[in-house]
Amino acid sequence: MLRTSLRNLLAHKARLIMTALAVLLGVAFVSGTLVFADTTANAFRNASAQSLKGVAVSVRADEATTNPEMAGGADGKATGALDTALARKIRRLPGVDAVRPTVHGQATLAGKDGRPVNADTNGQNLATNYLPDKDGKDTHFPLKKGRGPAAGDELALDARTAAKAGYRIGDTVRFATDGPALTKKLVGVVSTDDPQVTAGGTLTLFDTRTAQKLFHRPGQFDEIAVAAGPGTDEYALTDQVQALLPGNGARAISGAELSAEQSAQIADNTGYLTKTLLVFAGIALFVGVFLIANTFTMLIAQRSREIALLRAVGASRRQVVRSVLIEAGLLGLVASVGGFALGLGIATAMRPLLNTTGATLPDGPLVITPAAPLASLAVGVVITVLAAWLPSRKAAKIAPVAALSSVDQAPPARTLRVRNVLGTLLTGAGALVMLYVSTLKGTKESNLMAAMLGGVLTLGGVIVLAPLLSRPLIALAGKVTTRLFGVSGKLAEQNALRNPRRTAATASALMIGLALITGLTVGAHSAQHAMAQEATQGLTADYKVNYSTARGLDADTVGKVARIPGVAAAAPVTTAQLATHGQYAVITGTDPEAFGKAVRLDFRAGSLHDIGPGRIAVSDEFAARAGLRVGATLDAELGGGTDSGKAAKRKLTVVGIYAKTRTVDEALGARADVLPYSVTKQFDHLLVKAEPGKAGGLERTIRAALGDSPLLKVRSQEQLVKDNNESVTTVLSMMYGLLGMAVVIAVLGVVNTLAMSVFERTREIGMLRAIGLDRSRVRQMVRLESVVISLFGAVLGIGTGIFLAWAAGGLTRSSMHAYETVLPWDRLGTFLVLALMIGILAAVWPARRAARLNMLRSIQAS
Repeated sequence: MLRTSLRNLLAHKARLIMTALAVLLGVAFVSGTLVFADTTANAFRNASAQSLKGVAVSVRADEATTNPEMAGGADGKATGALDTALARKIRRLPGVDAVRPTVHGQATLAGKDGRPVNADTNGQNLATNYLPDKDGKDTHFPLKKGRGPAAGDELALDARTAAKAGYRIGDTVRFATDGPALTKKLVGVVSTDDPQVTAGGTLTLFDTRTAQKLFHRPGQFDEIAVAAGPGTDEYALTDQVQALLPGNGARAISGAELSAEQSAQIADNTGYLTKTLLVFAGIALFVGVFLIANTFTMLIAQRSREIALLRAVGASRRQVVRSVLIEAGLLGLVASVGGFALGLGIATAMRPLLNTTGATLPDGPLVITPAAPLASLAVGVVITVLAAWLPSRKAAKIAPVAALSSVDQAPPARTLRVRNVLGTLLTGAGALVMLYVSTLKGTKESNLMAAMLGGVLTLGGVIVLAPLLSRPLIALAGKVTTRLFGVSGKLAEQNALRNPRRTAATASALMIGLALITGLTVGAHSAQHAMAQEATQGLTADYKVNYSTARGLDADTVGKVARIPGVAAAAPVTTAQLATHGQYAVITGTDPEAFGKAVRLDFRAGSLHDIGPGRIAVSDEFAARAGLRVGATLDAELGGGTDSGKAAKRKLTVVGIYAKTRTVDEALGARADVLPYSVTKQFDHLLVKAEPGKAGGLERTIRAALGDSPLLKVRSQEQLVKDNNESVTTVLSMMYGLLGMAVVIAVLGVVNTLAMSVFERTREIGMLRAIGLDRSRVRQMVRLESVVISLFGAVLGIGTGIFLAWAAGGLTRSSMHAYETVLPWDRLGTFLVLALMIGILAAVWPARRAARLNMLRSIQAS
């Protein structure tokens, strides 16, 4: 039987090639994900080890002592716990070989073209101090060109940053740390293996005194790295260093402990990404199951006489099952080996691809652990064998008497009654669960699990019901094809209806991919539509001005913008915490007169003009929650919390109630009442209303008036909507790419089904040719059959995806009040056209093969 399995596999390699491709692609996704996870984790560990190389103890200041926004002095600079005196004390400890005090900050560069470099990824725009040794070089940042910065008007960049921004040695570099633009001369280019920089970030180096001036105070640091001499116990040294530290504000961590913390963080970060990618790999393999099962079902039907002959000469049912499973196992093994090789290419491409979406994945060599190839081979073989199990049982039921038949033919079609009942129950249960999900609010874990259960039941039910659904839908399509293409269209319809199970299995593979893609598309489009509404709801201002960092705008900035020719109003906006009647809210502070020109509020009671010192308006939602009405006097607490210090009690009078919008928070008051209790004691942003016909070109004027800092954002309403939708668009693009693998496998399924169907109908095609159907009509018949099957899968997938998106959409309404299901008709139309193209392209080879069959030989085929 083993020899028989090998012979069958080699004899039908052309028929099995599409199945092998499906297994290959699914395994490639799995192996690529596993290798990518190992590679990324190793790269992070290497980068972490490099940064901790030679560090026995790390002394780090708490954020509250180094963040200017949380613990600043009168000049806004941080009052750190690590200073030069402490560094000297640590250096004098026995066993200390060297001490490296460093300053960390952020610096956003403007390129040679004037545009910010990584303006929206401030966390990757690293800045630190250059610490030269006695030879004038810093071993942490090896020089490639020039020298290290040594004066206040100098800086150095890493090679990637310099190339990205277009700077060379001697150029004047424009940058910003937390406000206005600064300029310094580029004197050196260094190399670095910092993972945040190698993943697309920037690195700017200053001399120590300049870095302290920019980010802290003279003599203060963020971290002191301690290197131990030979034979020194780092844990004992850590205790000695800790004893030198102030009572609060800093702590000493051993190198081993720091390495363990970073390893745990790396595992968490890479683990989540790996699980997400494996989910999509599972979807691709699940779609492949349909193709594999379909292929083996058709092969067994075509080999019924051969199998019956084996039974007649003594093969048992168990041996027949074993033969088919061995054949499937060998196919899975060969395809898995190819899939693993392709997976290495996928793993290599994943890092740069994900980094384009904002990820910060470091460079590193490809890492292949034994688990990756073993898991990939096991998955490929097991999936293939399981998919072939039911067809193998059908093969075992073929009676020996079938060997007397003159032709290979499929066994009589079985009733679909049990399958239809099961499909109806599954679909009904899934629909009921999804209808229940549509009544839920919030994205807590239990709600998401219910949505996932409903989605799985609904998809499973539709898959089981697909043979039943194929009859009316394909018959409807057949009327169109018959009217348009005559006999070829009618034959295509009959061929698609001849075996509903096979047609359903082929279409279901495409249906799953399109259902998921449609669900994501409808959900994302609806969310984007709601976000666009909320982003500009009630907003009549032409521009919103703010910094990309947490730094706010001061009164001088507001005045500069207000005095620009063409500006009708400049409304400053600040926020603070407000607590009253046991309820918490955010209060917006502004100038009511200017704000009225920039924002249109729907007041249910009172008006914007009533707001003034001690007088506020509240949203209708907050009024209902706190039991407030116009004329009520509040004993309110403003400010408070870790960031803004102790709360202050104020008496405020409610003079208006307005409809809640995203532009304004739960309460609105005069800026004098709110500004002293905001986190930064500055304005968060500025709303600018232009005079009629003067909005065009005002952005450039505003930027010039405010120093054209790389951190400055001047965005129109269109840009605000685009920024809000950008994250959703990025995620949706990634999902399209990941689900695209499932669609590709589904296309292979259509090709394989048609190719094997042509082989199965060789005699029939010969007879059709004999009675007058020419080659072009044969090609047309096969193409139309492919198109009908593809469109059937597309209709099922799109319809199911829309239902799932509608039902699950309710989960987002609690956090996005404007959310409603909005169908993107253009994209849904694109999906239908895509299904049409899939049908046409999938039929190219089978149709060509059918048209080239020799008429006489086909009629004589057995």
